[in-house]
Amino acid sequence: MIRQLKNLLRDSLSAREPDSEATLQRRLRLAAAVLLTEVVHADHQVDEQERHTVREALQATFGLSAEESSDLLELAEERVADVTPLHEFTLLIHRHFSYEDKIHVIEQMWRVVYSDGTVDKYEEHLVRRAAELLYVSHGDFIRAKHAAQRG
Repeated sequence: MIRQLKNLLRDSLSAREPDSEATLQRRLRLAAAVLLTEVVHADHQVDEQERHTVREALQATFGLSAEESSDLLELAEERVADVTPLHEFTLLIHRHFSYEDKIHVIEQMWRVVYSDGTVDKYEEHLVRRAAELLYVSHGDFIRAKHAAQRG
């Protein structure tokens, strides 16, 4: 079943025809998961606490079960390993998420950054770049950062 889900998500990300609502939702979940997973890998040190934070964020944001969030994280890590450009995922999110949802994604990215107790310059750069690609204002970028710092 996991293999079928992976194949469906992979195929749907490269599809050129209009998506069904269910397919679009799966693509959006994967896009958000990839952005969060990119943060985990940004400093070249994969920390289990960061991965746990990603799973929690996916569960809370999309109402997923623990198993579904773990499967989505696994798929996202494969996409990150494939060196898929960040732009592909931010474009999808930009087109379909509300501005408030985009801020939420940035805040979740910051939560992943802070989850291991250190802020690496590469992690910060990645979150900043994602915010720019999502057209999140600098003020909202900073507010999301502060909200994540407060826990």
